[in-house]
Amino acid sequence: MTSLPSRTIVEGLDRAGARAMLKGAGYTDADLARPLIGVANTWIETMPCNLGLRGLARDAKAGIRAAGGTPMEFNTVAISDGVTMGTEGMKTSLVSREVIADSIELVARGHMFDALLCLVGCDKTIPAAAMALARLDRPGVILYGGSIMPGRFHGTDVSIGDVYEAIGSAAAGHMTPEELGELENVACPGAGACGGQFTANTMAMVMETIGLSPLGFNAIPAVDAAKQRVAEATGTLVMQVLEADRRPREILTKRAFENAIAAVAASGGSTNAVLHLLALAHEAGVDLHIDEIDAISRRTPLLADLKPGGRFMAVDLYRAGGTGVLLRRLIDGGYVDGSALTVTGQTLAEECAAVAETPGQEVVLPLDRPLRGEGGLVILRGNVAPEGAVVKVTHHTPTFHRGPARVFDCEEDAFQAVTGGRIRPGDVVVIRYEGPRGGPGMREMLAVTGAIVGEGLGESVALVTDGRFSGATRGLMIGHVAPEAATGGPLAALRDGDVITIDVERRQLTAENVDLAARLADWTAPPPHYIHGVLAKYAALVGSASQGAVTAL
Repeated sequence: MTSLPSRTIVEGLDRAGARAMLKGAGYTDADLARPLIGVANTWIETMPCNLGLRGLARDAKAGIRAAGGTPMEFNTVAISDGVTMGTEGMKTSLVSREVIADSIELVARGHMFDALLCLVGCDKTIPAAAMALARLDRPGVILYGGSIMPGRFHGTDVSIGDVYEAIGSAAAGHMTPEELGELENVACPGAGACGGQFTANTMAMVMETIGLSPLGFNAIPAVDAAKQRVAEATGTLVMQVLEADRRPREILTKRAFENAIAAVAASGGSTNAVLHLLALAHEAGVDLHIDEIDAISRRTPLLADLKPGGRFMAVDLYRAGGTGVLLRRLIDGGYVDGSALTVTGQTLAEECAAVAETPGQEVVLPLDRPLRGEGGLVILRGNVAPEGAVVKVTHHTPTFHRGPARVFDCEEDAFQAVTGGRIRPGDVVVIRYEGPRGGPGMREMLAVTGAIVGEGLGESVALVTDGRFSGATRGLMIGHVAPEAATGGPLAALRDGDVITIDVERRQLTAENVDLAARLADWTAPPPHYIHGVLAKYAALVGSASQGAVTAL
């Protein structure tokens, strides 16, 4: 173990004032003589996703103390995508990723923690914790609070994504308001993050694959008693990582990022992983380009039959043996490099060797029977998206669409058009000025995409936006269009009736027979939605979605 940063805070005659303050908080001389471990907790009472983290922090701190460290817990903010979806509040979600990362970094630097244990739950808390660790490059471990259990509705497992689709069904008269209320009451039965291979579970898988979380720990559901045991074990582990002086940037290599991309592609994971992996690579100093994500996905088979595109929930993957079942398949097939280092000090292949696959499980298919020959992450380019756009493709997703644009300048107008019956089969719904800068905050569009599916238009209507999507989104929904409309991107020049072609196999997103550049000569940027406060600050600093929508000077 190298010299500990915390000694600067607590050792020496001139640090008597600091020690006095810490003793006022309940710490003893014996506590302060030990390594000081920051426990970054993203617990919040506004959603089920992070609700169990307060208890996990208690268990993790017990593990740290037993292993000879002194834990110091602190909290960050968190925003619920599921609660804020479809409102102005959703603009704060992606912004929170930067605020959470900044918060963890600031407290860790200010209090000179020797190592960090980060407890995460909902979507943005996971990449934010990883980004903070990459910036600090101090020993650290990430533990995900776990997936929610599925709800049961008319004999079927359901999750929050089903509720948003049901809103569209109710608007179309396919479901009664009473049935919608019944579904609402059972969809989220307790603590834990959204239950499919949506963004939270996708990023939890990424953390196990990229090596910042111990393999198998994240997949344990939030309400499973085993979660308490692994929280304590994570506390023990962070002390071992500190003793070995194992740093995040040793783990966050280009090879580790390529492994994580393959895991997302093979699992049908959320398109938000593209944003978060690009942002994390930026913080780790790893050269990762958006086209590399497409190339890795092209050569990786889709093996996991997980919602929203498949049959199974996240808890079903856990029961099948966890992330390690998928990773072992990918290692065996040469799609993932098993020699990559993990936070435990073992390689990814060594971690996977201990995985017990449940006999007869159907969640992860064998290599010779993939759901699709290519993975789920696809990057499109063309005159609408010169810097790229992102779409998730599963074995059920249409791969070609050609139709007239129906252009909206905000999410709310598009949602009203869908639920009001003004969108027809064949249309391409275009939602612009919802990008990182234009929104600001790059809102998720689950309210709109769910309504499209609920209206029965999921197979016949496509959507294109410079915003982004929930991991629960399904259908031919293209997001992250870059450059975004608010910066003069081609999306700003589209008009109602322009014929849009989406060709997944050819990786193309084009407006036919239109000189978009000529139109943009007369374009004027709209005024910003916010002129002061955190959203204005974010809009002034944030970069392109094609580079992870990071805030950098």
